[in-house]
Amino acid sequence: MSTAESSPTAAAPDRAPVQPWRGVAVGLALVLVAVMAGAVAQRAADSGAAAPAATGAEVTPTGETVTVEVIADGMRFYPDQVEVNPGDRLVIELVNVDHRRHDLVLDNGTHTPPISQGRTATLDAGVVTGPMDGWCSLPGHRQDGMVFRVTTTGDPGHDAGEGAGDPDPAASADRPVVDPMVDPGDGFTARDASLPPADADTRVHRHTLRVQELEKEVAPGVRQTVWTFGGTVPGPVLRGRVGDVFEIRLVNDGTVDHGIDFHAGALAPDEPMRPIEPGAELTYRFTATHAGVWMYHCSTEPMLHHIGNGMYGAVIIDPPDLAPVDREYALVQSELYLGGDGEFGDLAKMQAETPDAVVFNGYVSQYAHRPLAARTGERVRIWVLNAGPSRWSAFHVVGGLFDTVYREGAYELRPDDPGGAQALDLAPSAGGFVETVLPEAGTYPFVSHSMVDAARGARGAIHVTD
Repeated sequence: MSTAESSPTAAAPDRAPVQPWRGVAVGLALVLVAVMAGAVAQRAADSGAAAPAATGAEVTPTGETVTVEVIADGMRFYPDQVEVNPGDRLVIELVNVDHRRHDLVLDNGTHTPPISQGRTATLDAGVVTGPMDGWCSLPGHRQDGMVFRVTTTGDPGHDAGEGAGDPDPAASADRPVVDPMVDPGDGFTARDASLPPADADTRVHRHTLRVQELEKEVAPGVRQTVWTFGGTVPGPVLRGRVGDVFEIRLVNDGTVDHGIDFHAGALAPDEPMRPIEPGAELTYRFTATHAGVWMYHCSTEPMLHHIGNGMYGAVIIDPPDLAPVDREYALVQSELYLGGDGEFGDLAKMQAETPDAVVFNGYVSQYAHRPLAARTGERVRIWVLNAGPSRWSAFHVVGGLFDTVYREGAYELRPDDPGGAQALDLAPSAGGFVETVLPEAGTYPFVSHSMVDAARGARGAIHVTD
């Protein structure tokens, strides 16, 4: 099997502009299956095995070789199908003009390696005996519509586009089941939601965020392979003041391309938000010119998959007049779209917005079983970021009233105002904080008051003592 790679300057063919979020091609397959197919084919290449012939009826080789150039751009192949005569040998020259890496895998086991922008790889598919499906095997790309089809002349029951991206048999495999009421057990430690104050002596914040792809428990008995900034979901909460400079060193220790986008900075995204390959790094520098609770997240397409699989976090920039309080907590709401046990999140579920769970700080109902703490009469400030990627949040403390509401950079309510608030409503990527004084000892549940999401695990509690 030939997988030669070169790097000529390539130009995309004339075509309509790519719309990354338009309808996805029919059929959605699991990312892991695609990755495994690529891995199996790679092992065959490493061992020197010959390229297998396409499946189908026996045919007589014609002696003809059909060579086709296929452009990878904008999460699509151009063309996305090719027709050959049975018995022809097919050679595909894959040219990547996209800023993301791509490969091409055929279901007869032949494949290219992943290639960067401006590079070319050759796939020798061998003698074609029947129709074949192809796809990009990088996580999420096949499900986002990056599929390819080889058809054969005169093949009954197959037209030019039929079968591209047919559902993979593994797509119906059993999925882990989340029970948001189950206690995670004595050995479980909830993520520390307490938030230290901004360091008054630090005006330049230097952080290294390493991209790590890890298997983690996200609910009792449920494990997923998540993509992380710094090994946690969500990533670390960063905090500073207006005028502070943030210098972030992003190192990609993962296996696929990743990037980062800080909403707290205003700058051209071309360079700092570009995807970087495994083993690469970049420095992202911005000045916090405005206060607020800002999201950061992976900037690599399909962004829905990268955010939905754990790559998000919060940057808190204090308002200049922020008053001291007795306790501060930070909560990041997000959604879980489970693949199989230990697998990546399911992009098809993300596209359909059918989450298996909605959580605070990355784990189902963790603060319902390990409540936050406060004392009667203390002023408690709770910062909330809704990382989404798709669901709204309506943060509410049962039995508590908010006398302070700060949302998206502005105060909507202050303690001296005659009114009160019951919920902090946040669109995906929006953030703010609320303050409350809980007058009596007891346990005060908090939820997203989108009750279907509370039932999915977006809930916790504050345990108040005298």
